Amino acid sequence: MNRIWNSIVGKLWVTILLLVSFVLFIVTVLLLEFLGNFHSETVEEALHNEANMIARIFNDHSGEGNLSIVDEVLGPETNAVIAEEPGEISYYLHDGLNGEEIRKKIVSESEFQKVFESDETVTKEMLLPSLSEADRMESYIVMASPLQTSDELHGTVFIYQSLEVMDRTAERTTNIVFLSAFIALLLTTFFAFFLSTRITSPLRNMREGAFELAKGNFDTKVKVSSGDEIGQLAIAFNQMGRQLKHHLEVINQEKEQLSSILTSMADAVITFNQDKTILLSNPPAQKLLQQWLFKDGTTDANALPSEMLHMLDHVLTFQEEIEEELEIEGAYYAVNFSPLYSGESVRGAVAVLHNMTEQHRLEKLREDFIANVSHELRTPIAMLQGYSEALLDDVGASEEERNEMTKIIYEESQRMGRLVTDLLNLARLESGHMRLYKELVQFNNAIERMSLKFSQAAKEKGIELSFTTELDDWAAAELDEDRIEQVMTNLIDNALRHTPQGGQVHVHVENMGDYAKVSINDTGAGITEKDLEFVFERFYKADKARTLGKGGTGLGLAIASNIIKAHSGEIRAESKFGEGTSFIFTLPLKAM
Repeated sequence: MNRIWNSIVGKLWVTILLLVSFVLFIVTVLLLEFLGNFHSETVEEALHNEANMIARIFNDHSGEGNLSIVDEVLGPETNAVIAEEPGEISYYLHDGLNGEEIRKKIVSESEFQKVFESDETVTKEMLLPSLSEADRMESYIVMASPLQTSDELHGTVFIYQSLEVMDRTAERTTNIVFLSAFIALLLTTFFAFFLSTRITSPLRNMREGAFELAKGNFDTKVKVSSGDEIGQLAIAFNQMGRQLKHHLEVINQEKEQLSSILTSMADAVITFNQDKTILLSNPPAQKLLQQWLFKDGTTDANALPSEMLHMLDHVLTFQEEIEEELEIEGAYYAVNFSPLYSGESVRGAVAVLHNMTEQHRLEKLREDFIANVSHELRTPIAMLQGYSEALLDDVGASEEERNEMTKIIYEESQRMGRLVTDLLNLARLESGHMRLYKELVQFNNAIERMSLKFSQAAKEKGIELSFTTELDDWAAAELDEDRIEQVMTNLIDNALRHTPQGGQVHVHVENMGDYAKVSINDTGAGITEKDLEFVFERFYKADKARTLGKGGTGLGLAIASNIIKAHSGEIRAESKFGEGTSFIFTLPLKAM
């Protein structure tokens, strides 16, 4: 039922019913009023004509025989009383009950007394006993008309008729109106529901289509069944669906493009709302936020370092762009904050964070590299300059002293040459421009040969050098033997130089699946834990005093690390200070 009342059909039906009912009510009231007035006027006119006729009959023909003529003159349901003198009834014609009582009340009515003395006709509605029931009163219209108006005192004819006829007429009229209203109700209901199939059915289809559009189904089409306004509305609805689908596809493309751009950016991008909550962040920003949350030990997903909060407050308050470089928890960031506008008001801010930590590290390495190179070159240059000046000044008294000076100059020049060569090799390796000449070799034989060539040097220093392997003899690898021999030379030479007399240097090879693991272990002084992570950096020396005068350039381990990585392997160092050091690297084996 509620569905009908809430539908257009129900509202249209109720509207038409109310309109028809109102019109019928007005028509009924006006019609009953008109019929009542018309009937009253007709009755009065008829009674007046009948009264005049009876008066002429009595004036022309007096006597009892007139009663039969009067009866013929009177209309149906009309009665008459003739009083030749006031208060006395001479003749009467009455059809029905209560005749005597009706006659007395009419003759004794005071308003009718003046008719006996004048030529005036008086008409009045009176409440008199019923003609059909003994104890019921009903309305009558009574007309008193004078007789023999030539005499000063003359008789009067009273003609009366019950108004029940008018009531019956009004009742029949009302019944007709109610029948018309019932027929109008049926016709209204029929046409209302007929219109529903022509109007509301397309509207319901469009409503269902609108719900489908709201669900995201933009391929929904509404059938166009007519060329009127509803049909045009269906056409507009279908066009709207196509336009919505097109615009949504454009928005999705732009959103995907923006998402791809943000995702592919190496810089962190964070968008803030007016209340400083995070609206959007790309993966680098999410990773950065997680790191800050982990370090702070907080559960607030919008937690930011205080430095960034100050910058965000500044941007939201002063509505201006700000750019600074911040150090946050040991890392360096170039932070750019810009306000986001909605019309003329600021609705938030966007921050772009570029991690400058690596640049700072590289800058420091560059500065350290320049300082280290300058330091390494200063000593041999100073010695070359000093001894060459001594030779020029003929300081050496004997040939032996001059030969010694010349030898020192030669050794320092050789040291400078090695330093320059190592620097060039390292630069080529790090830039990827050094070519590797790989060949398939038996791994055990190659490593054993590279290790045992230091046997004589170990004996001279009183150090035991040994080689063992757990790798199969047929195991092979694609290696640039010269480069791997350079690695082994650096590692074993370092081990021999830092192992005291009576110590041991052991080279061990073992299998690690698709890789071969090579360990160079010594029983030397070892490396402290804080120095261990820096041993593969250029010019880094764990103990400057201990390595002084031992011929190292500080580049050997850095070169070895780059060579191993160029062979798709890994290298690391393990050490306990005072117990010894192990350098371990892995190289991929060739499947045979």
